[in-house]
Amino acid sequence: MIGLVLPPGVLHRSAYGGELDHAPLHPEELPAVARAVDKRRREYAAGRACAREALGQLGIPPGPILRDPHRGAPQWPDGVVGSITHCDGYRAAAVARSSDMLALGIDAEPHAALPEGVLDAVLATDAERARLAELAGSAPAVHFDRLLFSAKETVYKSWYPYHHRMLGFHEAELLLHTDPGVTDRGGYTARVLVPGPLLAEGVGPDTFTGRWAVRDGLLVTAIAVPAGRAA
Repeated sequence: MIGLVLPPGVLHRSAYGGELDHAPLHPEELPAVARAVDKRRREYAAGRACAREALGQLGIPPGPILRDPHRGAPQWPDGVVGSITHCDGYRAAAVARSSDMLALGIDAEPHAALPEGVLDAVLATDAERARLAELAGSAPAVHFDRLLFSAKETVYKSWYPYHHRMLGFHEAELLLHTDPGVTDRGGYTARVLVPGPLLAEGVGPDTFTGRWAVRDGLLVTAIAVPAGRAA
């Protein structure tokens, strides 16, 4: 599923249902979920298993994927960018060489409306609200509110490794669009509304572009910033 929104050069592994929920964790990973409920432990184990298999496609031997001590983001081997996501019935990881991709963020969500009241916490600008209303009229079968939430998660995941602080929903303006002639896939542009460091020489952190798709009760979103090219 996540492969629908990733470009060449990004390797990935998905797991459906409980396929990898009981995969063994590396001993160094165990403290991160020592006090977690069973659901969280299973998600964590499956996500790490997906990540190790994706890294294996890069020729990297299996090892621990530890958490950032501040925000819990995965810590990837040197020379690698990556991202992990999970929701009910689906887990996925994506990785790439940092020589190929500067930043990478993926997210998966159930294709359903956001709980009441959450959308107001996600919206950043009047332009976002107007775009959601426009899309809802042209493609009513797609839950664009949930899609907006998911896409903003990918902005945070792509941005965090360079800034190491939380990026709030209101700190990025995201405009979605559908592909011509279809309503179940498309792209988005995200404009970060706070300053941050360059991703690379001449490549600023202020604008990201991503892809989204809806299929089989899931929606997936991804940002992948190619090395040597503006976001």
